[in-house]
Amino acid sequence: MKSFSSSATERRAFTVLELLVVVGVLVTLIALSLPGFQSARLQAWKMASASNLRQLTEANIAYAADNGRFVPADDWWNNRRWCGARLSTGNSYDPTKGLLAEYLGKSRRVTPCPLFTQMLQRQPIKSFEYGSGGYGYNAYIGGSVPGEYDGSVQRLRVSLPATRVASPVETIMFGTAALAYGDRVQEYPYLEPPFWVNADGSTNGSRPTPSLHFRFNGQAIVSWCDGHVSFEISDDRGAGYNPYGGDARKQHLGWFGPDENNGYWNPLK
Repeated sequence: MKSFSSSATERRAFTVLELLVVVGVLVTLIALSLPGFQSARLQAWKMASASNLRQLTEANIAYAADNGRFVPADDWWNNRRWCGARLSTGNSYDPTKGLLAEYLGKSRRVTPCPLFTQMLQRQPIKSFEYGSGGYGYNAYIGGSVPGEYDGSVQRLRVSLPATRVASPVETIMFGTAALAYGDRVQEYPYLEPPFWVNADGSTNGSRPTPSLHFRFNGQAIVSWCDGHVSFEISDDRGAGYNPYGGDARKQHLGWFGPDENNGYWNPLK
């Protein structure tokens, strides 16, 4: 009888323990749904993303110190970019083989924005490429303007030397980025300027689809060529044609600052 009583007591104690575990899980789930917790989590993600952008900028500045120019945006074949590479057209991007990889620490890859990562996880269709982590590179700095390539075997874009940036404190380097695609967003590795640029560097008055992503409650995070990071609010202006059918305004994509001479995007102004 003593043995039976002890066994029954143990079973009752285990049942109570299970109940406590369930209650703990429920309390945690309720806490996660509270506005205060959501706000605190978003703020933590915002600070983490700002830190990621600061590190990206420092990596590119170090690249320029070693190579005489900032990291190129991509190569002639568009198979290798600043944030990843693929063997050939149609293959997936490897985020550890980008042109900036050697300056990104042991991981050799961009640390992704936690909020953007969650946004992608909620979507049934994944982006067509990975590696930028939800961040975009200013195409001017990377050499997309005026679009020249070097004569080496790699055929890389001729990116800008740091000395060509007239005002580093007023020139964007990286920022939170995305591309509107239908009713969702996907990764996009570049920050498109307010206007398309001609071969001679002049703007032609037509807008691209914007890629600067104001995903933190209407704010975008931007890093500048002098190394500082800021939080910016979108200006209300029209967006160019999007071949993927996405609504840039609905997805919180846009620009900020002056339009003239492509504003903060143009390092040569």
